[in-house]
Amino acid sequence: MRTWVTGLIAAACLLATGAIAADRIKVTVGLTNSATDVGFFIAHKKGYFAEENIDAQFITFDSAAKMIAPFASGDLDVGAGGTSAGLYNAVARGIDVRMVADKNSTPPGRASQKLLIRKDLIDSGRYKQLSDIRGMKIATSAPGSAAMGSVKKILDKAGLKWGDLEESYMSFSQQVIALQNKAVDLAFPAEPQANDAIRNGAVKIVSDDEVYPNHQISAVLYGGAFAKKTDTATRFLRAYIRGVRDFNDSLKNGVFAGPKGDEVVAILTEYSLIKDPAVHRSFVQSNIRPNGDLDMASLAEDLKIFREAGLVEGKVEVAQAVDDSFLQAVLKSLPPYTPKN
Repeated sequence: MRTWVTGLIAAACLLATGAIAADRIKVTVGLTNSATDVGFFIAHKKGYFAEENIDAQFITFDSAAKMIAPFASGDLDVGAGGTSAGLYNAVARGIDVRMVADKNSTPPGRASQKLLIRKDLIDSGRYKQLSDIRGMKIATSAPGSAAMGSVKKILDKAGLKWGDLEESYMSFSQQVIALQNKAVDLAFPAEPQANDAIRNGAVKIVSDDEVYPNHQISAVLYGGAFAKKTDTATRFLRAYIRGVRDFNDSLKNGVFAGPKGDEVVAILTEYSLIKDPAVHRSFVQSNIRPNGDLDMASLAEDLKIFREAGLVEGKVEVAQAVDDSFLQAVLKSLPPYTPKN
């Protein structure tokens, strides 16, 4: 009798758990599977989304620029990736997509992407200084992506202009392979793919924090239909900010030496494409602000670069693409952030 009752209780608990999971609100989340997706990974693994009654379902994209179409159709709720000319063009056309929080930026010493070159081009003497990249083929994630702002600053530093590089577009993982196969001369991947490429023989020329400090590389994006679900959208962002704060607590001097370092490395190893914990520990992590604030000056600079390149079609300003109302609500509901290290 005791065994039978225990079995009934266990079955009831399983049914209750299943019912709770079934009642969670599905939220589709576009990721680029870079190291800076870590806030989403932590919020998922540690149950922060579940605590907010949200079932976050991750979908991988090559770049945030490719998220605009599914945002417009309502097939994507949340995006996580670089700001882009496509985002501003969408806003100018009346498509409701909004930047709602920081995903990563580049204060000095906290690079997000690195300009890499094949080692054989150095060994042969083809490359000796930055201006020698003229005429080379470079792989970046997408035309008009946030990386374009960083590449523009690199060209300025080298005394070069648009057209002095031949551009090719591919995912960060594909960039690593393209360098190995000599399909490109240069690549501009994010971590952990940049470190992976370096371990396989590529050489870093310069990083984005050196040429474009405090660049707002990427943001959390909301589609208009999702943003109209104010309560759900706020709860989603609260879970994300909690994950980001755990990430900050895992770091000391930008590496996983903080009190939550081992836990976060284990989560990255599980969720990201890089399955070797040592790789995640081998580079300084990009910056993700624990309060989620966006750098408006950097966004304005990128929009100017997109315009000068002829990639922005309509009249649009940064403020039209930003909505901080969800973040302000989240910060009011959470205690002030206190660094743990």
